[in-house]
Amino acid sequence: MTATAGTSVAAGMSLVLDDVTLSYTGKPVIRSLSLTVVPGEILVLTGPSGCGKSTVLRALAGLLPPDSGRVVADGAAVESTSRDRAVVFQDNALLPWRTVRSNIELALALRGEPRKGRRETADRWIAEVGLTGFGDFLPKNLSGGMRQRVQLARGLAGAPRAVMMDEPFGALDTQTRGVMQRLLVDTWSTHPTTVVFVTHDVDEAVLLGDRVAVLGRAGEPLRALVDIPHPRDRDHLDHPGTRAARADVLGALNHTPET
Repeated sequence: MTATAGTSVAAGMSLVLDDVTLSYTGKPVIRSLSLTVVPGEILVLTGPSGCGKSTVLRALAGLLPPDSGRVVADGAAVESTSRDRAVVFQDNALLPWRTVRSNIELALALRGEPRKGRRETADRWIAEVGLTGFGDFLPKNLSGGMRQRVQLARGLAGAPRAVMMDEPFGALDTQTRGVMQRLLVDTWSTHPTTVVFVTHDVDEAVLLGDRVAVLGRAGEPLRALVDIPHPRDRDHLDHPGTRAARADVLGALNHTPET
């Protein structure tokens, strides 16, 4: 694979949740969840607030050990964080005292890239996400959309084989959100990796995902796993198959379990 920003990207990573139970603040929010993420796909997680979407991302990233079951990456148990598994958050996780370039260079340093080539590589990433001329800016001087561009560049600059994205565009206005969705698709196409993407927005889920996993409320089983027939193709959003997939996601979200 060729990475135009100067990063050699390995093939996407397989991720498996095997009968996993996870807790948040001491209370189980995910019970007996089994789910496989195919290498190189974009799997979208959606569901009602408090259902454990972000908790699943933390477990996949190695930030949260399961209460029971196994979290597996390429056949090996996930027991800690790894540079092969990056996280892009919704909130501003950039280091405020570092410039745009310096934030991206940090990811390169953690990957072990020699100091000599980091600036050039960081500048190529800056150009790729459309921030040429902003390399010396601090995060506080950037708009929300621009900060998310930096986070995307930093997340991918370290050549991860899987990226967990926790509602990265949730706080953006509609127009900026659309721009960032297109940027994600374009960047992912150039730097293929496995993506697990959390969103509350059904239209975003159907647009971006190869598959959409609908989680139930805390403690409920997985409600649905929906294949999207034309992922990332805006021209097919009104296609009957895509409309049917969207209806399946909405139906799963609106499903009320029998008591």
